[in-house]
Amino acid sequence: MIGSSPNSGESGSAADAAPPLLEALTGARPARTPVWFMRQAGRSLPEYRAARTRAGTSMLDACLDPELAAEFTLQPVRRHGVDAAVFFSDIMVPLRLAGLSVRIEPGVGPVFDEPVRTPDDVARLIAHRYAEDAIGQAGAGAIETGVRLAVGELGTPGAPGGRPGVGERARAGLAESRGPASWTPLIGFGGAPFTLAAYLVEGRPSRDHLAARTLMHADPAAWDALMTWCARVTGAFIATQVRAGASAVQLFDSWAGSLSPADYRARVAPYSSLALNIAGQAVSPTVGGRVPLLHFGTGTARILRDMRSAGDDGGCAVGIDDRTDLAWAIDELRADDGRRRDAQHRRRSPVVVQGNLDPALLAAPWEVLAPAVDACLEAGRAADGHIVNLGHGVPPGTDPDVLTRIVARVHGSEEWERTALAGWDGAAHS
Repeated sequence: MIGSSPNSGESGSAADAAPPLLEALTGARPARTPVWFMRQAGRSLPEYRAARTRAGTSMLDACLDPELAAEFTLQPVRRHGVDAAVFFSDIMVPLRLAGLSVRIEPGVGPVFDEPVRTPDDVARLIAHRYAEDAIGQAGAGAIETGVRLAVGELGTPGAPGGRPGVGERARAGLAESRGPASWTPLIGFGGAPFTLAAYLVEGRPSRDHLAARTLMHADPAAWDALMTWCARVTGAFIATQVRAGASAVQLFDSWAGSLSPADYRARVAPYSSLALNIAGQAVSPTVGGRVPLLHFGTGTARILRDMRSAGDDGGCAVGIDDRTDLAWAIDELRADDGRRRDAQHRRRSPVVVQGNLDPALLAAPWEVLAPAVDACLEAGRAADGHIVNLGHGVPPGTDPDVLTRIVARVHGSEEWERTALAGWDGAAHS
């Protein structure tokens, strides 16, 4: 843990207080419950859309422009006062940095013109390496620079950040974000091996991932080679972000819920563990050591225990999607923790969860949304640590002021709610 928290029983100034997000990830209870939103950076923000229009660049190219990536990472922190930034990127970026041809088609998603379907296809794929050639190295360097630029404004322990020219309202958002600490954590992320493999095999998004599941069963050796490659590539991508200053990481598995628990445990979980282990070995200069790990997937109620067990010490925080009752999920993880301790005589790891407001509620009247936020907070108290988030990403059409108001409610701040209700002055944010 970095520094001490206001409710830790130790003395400490704001300069050495730990950000609430990092406290919660250790299983502690900070003075306020932390909150951030998956996909908080991007299409729901008018300032993002305006900047993308001015830049006139594709999504993947924007991810590899350090100035743009840092700006997009910081926009929701300045506006909403969330407890963490999440680095603006895409799960396809590491595949591009490994030399693969991939594009993101509007209204479709990632597309590969040459799907990986046969052992020969797999053999050609695994000949590629992350950041092996000059283009890949330049891309990895751009990721590092983007992270460092964002961390510079978010601040580092004992050294508040900020840059000249940021408007008063944006500075207020940064101050709300830091709370009792002098800095805001940046979360790095990457796609889980199965999600990457599913895109590679299908060639584009799929409802049932039939081609990927067929390869899994029809050719276990090719599947092992494919998944090992995906794990190493995404693990290296996440590690790049950590070494540049990320303070926590999340492995995002979009499609794991399409698998049976048995298939997940035997043919997917070991590779997710490999990716997390690679990321977990990286040292962040921001925290001066390894960083906490978050593991999230959709439709994963039946495999939450397995997701928590990924990584070296079996102690990942687990993201809970909006299809799963949060109280039930905490009970499941708590019961599993007792079984593992009894079987292995291991010291109990804290049960830390993230989630899980339904994104559909963001368009509901505040009289409906506010009690749902309160219910999420109440359910989360059963865990050792709880981070409020959505059960999936922010929908593109979301009113950003609603997100700011949720942050105010989670933080218990009437002052920040007044700020949310006043709206965002776009002319004053930069």
